[in-house]
Amino acid sequence: MEEVKIGLLGFGTVGSGVYELLQKNADLIKERIGIKPVVKKILVKDLKKERKINNSKLFTTNIEDILNDPEISIICELIGGIQPAKDFIIKAFKKGKEVITANKAILAQYGDEVWKEAYKNKRFLGFEAAVGGGIPIIKTLKEALIGNKIQSIIGIINGTTNYILTKMLEDNISFEEALKEAKKKGYAEADPTLDINGMDSAHKISILASLAFGVFIHVSKVYIEGIEDIDLMDLKFAKDFGYVIKLLAFAKKKNNQIEIRVHPTLIPENHVLTSVRLNYNALYITGDFVGDILLYGLGAGKEPTASAVVSDIVSAIEYSYFRKEPFIKYPLTERKKIIKIKPMEEVEFQYYFRFSAIDKPGVLSKISGILGNYNISIASVVQIGRQKQKGSVPIVMLTHETKEKNVIKALKEIDKLDVVTSPTKRLRIME
Repeated sequence: MEEVKIGLLGFGTVGSGVYELLQKNADLIKERIGIKPVVKKILVKDLKKERKINNSKLFTTNIEDILNDPEISIICELIGGIQPAKDFIIKAFKKGKEVITANKAILAQYGDEVWKEAYKNKRFLGFEAAVGGGIPIIKTLKEALIGNKIQSIIGIINGTTNYILTKMLEDNISFEEALKEAKKKGYAEADPTLDINGMDSAHKISILASLAFGVFIHVSKVYIEGIEDIDLMDLKFAKDFGYVIKLLAFAKKKNNQIEIRVHPTLIPENHVLTSVRLNYNALYITGDFVGDILLYGLGAGKEPTASAVVSDIVSAIEYSYFRKEPFIKYPLTERKKIIKIKPMEEVEFQYYFRFSAIDKPGVLSKISGILGNYNISIASVVQIGRQKQKGSVPIVMLTHETKEKNVIKALKEIDKLDVVTSPTKRLRIME
């Protein structure tokens, strides 16, 4: 029986999931492709750690046991972090191994270097599991949509933040309460900072944009805002206006310029993305011929991510055994493109503003006057009625489309007014 031997680097949530999937479905895969994938060696930190598997020969703490094994032709990097993971990937290519990784941070920061190393050594690099968990977004871009110019990708690509925003609105609870619940259910890490501040989504959208537009886009080029300042009050006001707030990632190309950004966004209630709840992810892709398509599913977790890794294992087998070349070369391997990133200040949006102002006559006219000075036109406004006791009240406005730089200048001036008691909350509205 013909087999292909695999080395797993890491045996945490994803690594153990890959092992379990192959134990269960390796024979099914053999029925479909004629070759059975078998895990031969697993790199771990501690051999003494208690595990469900009793086969001690399966585990090693020495990476060379895997890199130097001529029988192992595919390596799955599932340890996370930048180092030593990046060095292991480079060494694996040089040793003639095909590589699969779920490491979005490496690809978003060092993708150019890694992709070039794969190409130089004529090795397969698979990273379906790096974006969207079990959602086949990478293969969709590389294969299914190969005949399209991708015009835009808009996505909910972080399950933690989507879960928090969903629970806040539906259960009428605070950000802190929703985050606590997400941790309890395993939908948030012990330290969820990279999810909450938008960096996780930024890593993912930089990878997708690099594939879609054929040029490596470093994560530092992504404009990022997280959800840490989203208040339950904003979710309720947005709903009153007919919107739902989601953390969205955008990659758009127009006139040889790319917009790439991550930020909380008001989405119209009738848009398909508003139905994406809890820890689910969705990607809304527009191509010049295919039009609009939606990919939806669990964006993280043991089983969905393991499914994505095994999908890449099969692709690696096809490449290694049958020398089936990937449809799309990795960005910047054969051609160079000069594409400009559009400055965020030049992008135009409609806006949601929530001002906190002293409850007295003339406040609204002062605020609207400054907005008018910067050509910001008000579409609608809600001003909470006067209170018996002194204090600040919310004034909520929606604007017509205007440039970001005008908004920055106007709000800087408004926040200095003696009638404004705290910094203005600003959110963008999806056109």
